[in-house]
Amino acid sequence: MTVRNGISETSHKELPERSRRVLAGLVKQYIKKGEPVSSLWLTQHGRFQWSSATVRNVMVKLEKLGYVYQPHTSAGRVPTDKGYRAYVDLLLDSYRATDKNLKVEARLRQAGTVSDILTNVSHELSRASHQLGFALMPPPVGTLHHIKFVPLEGTRVLVIVSTKLQQVSHKTIDLGVPMTASELQHGASYLNSEFAGLPLWDARAAIVEQLRQQRMLYNQLLSRALRLASSTLEDLVPQNKLFIEGVELLLDEVSGADAQVPFTMLRSLFNMIEQKDQLVRLLNEYIEGAGLTVVIGTEHASPRMKNFSLVMSTYSDGRSTGRIGVIGARRMSYSRAITAVDNVSRAVNRILVAT
Repeated sequence: MTVRNGISETSHKELPERSRRVLAGLVKQYIKKGEPVSSLWLTQHGRFQWSSATVRNVMVKLEKLGYVYQPHTSAGRVPTDKGYRAYVDLLLDSYRATDKNLKVEARLRQAGTVSDILTNVSHELSRASHQLGFALMPPPVGTLHHIKFVPLEGTRVLVIVSTKLQQVSHKTIDLGVPMTASELQHGASYLNSEFAGLPLWDARAAIVEQLRQQRMLYNQLLSRALRLASSTLEDLVPQNKLFIEGVELLLDEVSGADAQVPFTMLRSLFNMIEQKDQLVRLLNEYIEGAGLTVVIGTEHASPRMKNFSLVMSTYSDGRSTGRIGVIGARRMSYSRAITAVDNVSRAVNRILVAT
């Protein structure tokens, strides 16, 4: 199992064994109760067999290193995102994947289409983790083969795009300014030399980025060619399908378990859920290869997600790769979420490869 996260993979390695055990005990208790954890509680319930002075000194060191903080002078300590990260890394270091979860797999196999399976996946993940569960179906893969521009009447241009699957699409676009056949041919030749052979999704992303750069370079001919290609590929690039379950569970967990999540952050996340393309773009940013991904709080690139954590894994049908996972409060049960996501992703792999 490959594991990636948003901070250094060795964030917990600087800690001595005693500090790791105290931090793990503190985080587990905070996740369970949602209240600052005192050195006295850890001494009495942490099974450390150390003196209260020793535990207190360890907590002071953890605070100086940024793993915990004290919300009030007389209160115990609460984990920071760095503390959660160290705790999650320790969990992953000792994690042992189970071979199969037969009950989940049996339920998923009862579904018919891939869409039905992924709908059930989001439900299974939400039920198992008590968070928001999601499943992201990958779009069909198409590869750009050739672009051709044909001048029409006035300022209109016919854009013809063919893929390596012998699919041909065309679109008429009014540029607002006239272009000669020679200029259009020059622009198409450039696009074919630069982007032919790329998946449609990657080709459009690269064209959009070049268009942004060319606006700064003021190359009007190239900018117009890029605009024509971008507008046409926008219609051709298939969209990911996102299945989401458990918004009510997430709301209950966050409002009851993570009081520091402001209402504006909740509203922002729910807006992303309603406008699924925004959440799809965010999820796609985290995937660089196969494996498990855990992103905690401020590790997120989007400020709208800084009060939430994400546990996500990939699945494959043998041809393309999708994503499944959970989104929840930073104070989620990471052990439960990691186990649920990993087990379900393995079950989906077995089901889809066999179909």
